[in-house]
Amino acid sequence: MNRIYNSVEPRVMDDDMLKLAVGEQGPQEEAGQLAKQEGILFKDVLSLQLDFQNILRIDNLWQFENLKKLQLDNNIIERIEGLENLTQLVWLDLSFNNIKVIEGLDTLVNLEDLSLFNNRISKIESLDALVKLQVLSLGNNQIDNMVNIIYLRQFKCLRTLSLSGNPITQAEDYKIFICAYLPDLVYLDFRRIDDHMKYLAETKYQYTIDELKHQEHVRQTKLEEKQAQQAKLEEHKMAFVEHLNGSFLFDSMYTEDMEGNKLSCLPIVGELLEVYRDKFVIICLNIFEYGLKQHEKRKLELDTFHECVQEAIQENQEQGKLQIASFEEKHLLNLSAIREESDLPSIEKKIVECSENITELFNVLMTLEMQLVEQLELRWDGPLWVRRCHPALSWLCLTLYCTMAQCRDLENHHHEKLLEISISTLEKIIKGELDEELPDDLFVDKDTIVNAVGASHDIHLLKIDNREDELVTRINSWCTHLVDKIHKDEIMRNRKRVKEINQYIDHMQSELDNLECGDMD
Repeated sequence: MNRIYNSVEPRVMDDDMLKLAVGEQGPQEEAGQLAKQEGILFKDVLSLQLDFQNILRIDNLWQFENLKKLQLDNNIIERIEGLENLTQLVWLDLSFNNIKVIEGLDTLVNLEDLSLFNNRISKIESLDALVKLQVLSLGNNQIDNMVNIIYLRQFKCLRTLSLSGNPITQAEDYKIFICAYLPDLVYLDFRRIDDHMKYLAETKYQYTIDELKHQEHVRQTKLEEKQAQQAKLEEHKMAFVEHLNGSFLFDSMYTEDMEGNKLSCLPIVGELLEVYRDKFVIICLNIFEYGLKQHEKRKLELDTFHECVQEAIQENQEQGKLQIASFEEKHLLNLSAIREESDLPSIEKKIVECSENITELFNVLMTLEMQLVEQLELRWDGPLWVRRCHPALSWLCLTLYCTMAQCRDLENHHHEKLLEISISTLEKIIKGELDEELPDDLFVDKDTIVNAVGASHDIHLLKIDNREDELVTRINSWCTHLVDKIHKDEIMRNRKRVKEINQYIDHMQSELDNLECGDMD
């Protein structure tokens, strides 16, 4: 069932092997020869064939980031690995190898066709990320449990499945079971599933399938609810107000507050805590609502900013295209005139004029690019950015400071009341006027009470301070990161544009130089 190590030494997937394969499988005509001379970039390769190479381990494929089809069949590969960067892969053939476990496919979200035929696999697993999977070939393996079929129900696009040559195919009603649990399947073991087989499957397993569908529906509902909650949480994080739409911060203040929890059993403190909690939550809700509104304003402002940038770039590019079109029209006429001219001095004069025109075009295009750079810098540093983005965050920080100050004021007021009640309770205990049972270790003397109330107060203030510092730090970090990213993107755009201009000008000049050499000959 598995590939046997032959007399040839196991090979490693190194750069030499990859370059050779890419070169041999690339275009062979003139364009292909030119590509070989200049060097083929691995990131531009769409299909790669590495079958019958005696490869033991998958490696060095990280540069093939745009690869669509990868053929690794008929090797001696033992593990599926090294495919993390091949996120554009659509077709993968790992048949006729020595693979025991399905793994290493978590990033291949675009994979549609997977062949693991003739390996040593005993369990169908770790395919969850392959949401687009249509064809799965697992014939001639060691799969022997029908539970594997139920696992495949999650792949809604799966239409072709091959399991022939596995122990599972010897099970009673093998085909009917698969047709029942995978009703959307069209081909099984290289044969089309007919309507009669589907009818038999539906009849025999109807009640079992109905129960399974109910369970799947319940799981799906819970999953969607969890995803919705997570999406909401991410939105709140983007607004810097997560967990401020309830009592989370208040509850966290008492999570590690042992003294405060003991003091809550004092007379009247329960009512005091309820009032404190309600007021505290209202303050948190105010900053939560304000933060969400500011987040929407920021998103709108950023969208407007990016639209303005794109409009400026588009307008600049259109101006460049007009300049190039005008140049090319004139340049083609000049080249025709040079070819028709027989007088050598006249040819030289026209070639010089053409060269000057090329230089002039270069200067015009570079001037346009510099104007765009300056224009975009003004958009970043000018009123649009300074007045609306940075101050919006500053107002958010200021509001946060004021809100947290209100939380501290509430805590201070609660602390004073709690201390007053605690000392009063101690005095009643000393006088024997209190019948309730209270913690013996707490009501020893006045110093113990004051220290306990103070420790509780310190914990609460620390929680408030930490939350304030965390949010302000994240707000400032987000702003810095955003500005850095915008500048970085602009630098990359500028470099790309300058490279395009230089390449075009070099091509025009090279064409003119070749014409000059031909005419001189």
